Amino acid sequence: MPVTTRLQSARTASTLALLLAGFAAHAVPAAPPVASPATDATRAALACKVTSNCVNSFGTSGLGPLRFEGTPTQAMEALRATLAKFPQAKIVKTDALSMEVVFTTFLGFRDLVDFRVDAEAQRIDYRSRSLVGKYDFGKNRSRMAEFSTQFEARGKR
Repeated sequence: MPVTTRLQSARTASTLALLLAGFAAHAVPAAPPVASPATDATRAALACKVTSNCVNSFGTSGLGPLRFEGTPTQAMEALRATLAKFPQAKIVKTDALSMEVVFTTFLGFRDLVDFRVDAEAQRIDYRSRSLVGKYDFGKNRSRMAEFSTQFEARGKR
């Protein structure tokens, strides 16, 4: 192939690459994933209104949801088994996919933990909040970190 033909082909390829790059830069970005209404409802129900005495599995506290395998019934059994390791915990309300638990500290302060099972996503979301006061001095976060560790350890046996 003569030199001029090769140069012309290289210019054409460069022009084509620039055009494609320009189109890619103006391409419509993919739509962000849309959460299911159940996830939105759970997120709203477990929101922390006062962040100085509350943590949840959706926040920026570094704590995530509890993961499980199996059925929602098995997830609830795993929650009960893990709660049995916490003598300060008392289940106050339960149904097929949720549980409310009150933890009482040695000083008598009470914290409410709400658990919600998402069967489709195989996760348990939660919120742990103080029932009295604006500050918990990190107690809810440390408790839920320990609870998560115990829950995961139970699943590995």
